[in-house]
Amino acid sequence: MGIVTKFKDFRSNRKDRNDRKVASNGQSQEKEMSFLDHLEELRWHLMRSLAVIMIIGIGLFVNIQWFIDTVILAPFSPEFPVNKFLCDLNQSLCFDSVGVSYQAIDPYEQFLRAIGLAFFGGFIIAFPYVLWETWRFMKPGLHAHERGKLKGTVFILSVLFFIGVAFAYYVVLPFSVQFLSSFKLSEAIQNQWRIGKVISLVTQIVVAGGILFELPMMVFFFSKLGLLTPAFMRTYRRHALVILLVMAAIITPPDVLSQILIFLPLVILYEFSVMICVVVNRKRDKEIGLTTEE
Repeated sequence: MGIVTKFKDFRSNRKDRNDRKVASNGQSQEKEMSFLDHLEELRWHLMRSLAVIMIIGIGLFVNIQWFIDTVILAPFSPEFPVNKFLCDLNQSLCFDSVGVSYQAIDPYEQFLRAIGLAFFGGFIIAFPYVLWETWRFMKPGLHAHERGKLKGTVFILSVLFFIGVAFAYYVVLPFSVQFLSSFKLSEAIQNQWRIGKVISLVTQIVVAGGILFELPMMVFFFSKLGLLTPAFMRTYRRHALVILLVMAAIITPPDVLSQILIFLPLVILYEFSVMICVVVNRKRDKEIGLTTEE
């Protein structure tokens, strides 16, 4: 019920702020925006976001070989910072890329993967702008005090997303590569990986890391709406940890080390989210108390 009520208030506010026009006799006249008008406005925000993603994607496509060699395949190289660190730490952890070769089986595989990879890179780089366009669409439907409370949201969401991407790229991905490249059913079997599968592995882990690190902000919004309470999060902590463990198992390769590497930060983020929920609920209760007294 809370979400439905909030959505109705949001639409009502957009109508009040966006559709107020001044008539020729100087009196204010309101014209309600139809559902199609809302869709039209949303379409332009999506079009601008897509245009920025495509512009960046075209730039990456033009330099696709550089992008593949220095970004996508970098964690598969012994010269990658994390791989060098592990090798210096223990010789048994040294990564030998000679045992892995890449191949393209289908005639159009490399071309189609290049297009998909350029779009993926464009989305990652343009993520803050996409959030900003989303905020521009939502902003007119919010009250002044609501806009003040949500100030800086785009920046925080962007920072959390890039932290998650960096963690997945520099920590989870190298360990996953280490495991997958060293595991063999037999010495007679050589690792010859399809380039499409390699790209899918990288994009899957990186995007999942970015999205999962948005957990604190999701908790913040749900707490603001009154849908989450600290008591609820503490009561169902065990259930939440099981869900996080399952999510870590889904987005990582089937090795325990990679799952632990993604699961531990999620546990820390969950506990941090509980603290956020406590602060938001206390502040909301205080505001409700002040309103009641008035």
